[in-house]
Amino acid sequence: MKLRCAILDDYQAVALKMADWSSILDKVEVKSFQHHFNNEDQLVKAISDFEIVVIMRERTPFTEAIFEKLPNLKLLVTSGMRNASVDLNAATKHGIVVCGTASTSEAPTELTWALLLNLARKITKENNEFRTNGLWQSTVGSDLYGKRLGLLGLGKIGSRMAVIAQAFGMEVIAWSQNLTKEQADKYGVQLAKSKEELLETSDFISIHLVLSERTQGLVGRKELQLMKTSAYLINTSRAAIVDQDALIEALRENWIAGAGIDVFEIEPLLDNHPYRELPNVLATPHLGYVSERNYSTYYRETVEDILAFLDGSVLRQLN
Repeated sequence: MKLRCAILDDYQAVALKMADWSSILDKVEVKSFQHHFNNEDQLVKAISDFEIVVIMRERTPFTEAIFEKLPNLKLLVTSGMRNASVDLNAATKHGIVVCGTASTSEAPTELTWALLLNLARKITKENNEFRTNGLWQSTVGSDLYGKRLGLLGLGKIGSRMAVIAQAFGMEVIAWSQNLTKEQADKYGVQLAKSKEELLETSDFISIHLVLSERTQGLVGRKELQLMKTSAYLINTSRAAIVDQDALIEALRENWIAGAGIDVFEIEPLLDNHPYRELPNVLATPHLGYVSERNYSTYYRETVEDILAFLDGSVLRQLN
């Protein structure tokens, strides 16, 4: 009798096309779900008979309450080697192996620049005016050359951001709680004396930090009020690093020029969320890691993880 494998949140219906699944199909029946399960009951009902579940990082949380209701689940595979929405201790408690896959930093870096450039040059607004209202040049864009990019975080993605910014002729300043001058010097970046200095002096601020107890709510009402009224905030990292209510207030009251947002506290974003209406918000539906290269890697290594599990071994175990 074959095992059953569920692929969740395959929004674009590409999971089975992005990798060769043939090596496991003699032992595993694979089913892809394109729609998101909005609540725990829907999820459990849909996958209760599956021994293997494949998830895309942080689209569907797996908590202890869910693990308790899935006695057949033996293997959970997530994209990436970190998934804050999976309770690894609970998985271990219930005898479930959790495995990951590789993930690249290039895709989210590229999306961050797409948002930043779009905000600076008003590309979406000009495109909409061009198509719908027949207007020809209705805005004056912001230059990048000579402006300051403030990076909250100078890790894998933040350091790539710095190199690209310098190619545009931007000055780059960075800050995080553990960032040293030696690390900043490595990328030709100025180390900010404080978070406040970075916020007060930057024209564009981009967040590239891991969500933790220390970074949750790192940018709140007080921090947003320090920013220039001409400055833009870009967040492709994690929504909870920024106080969402404070950001909505900042955008409504024009404390800052605008925001580029790819991450949200509840995903998919609610239909009536203010971000859908605010004119100074440029938002994308968590596309940072959604690229052909990343998806090919995710699903190829997912097949490898499942094949190893079938053979009695484990690859890229997270718990």
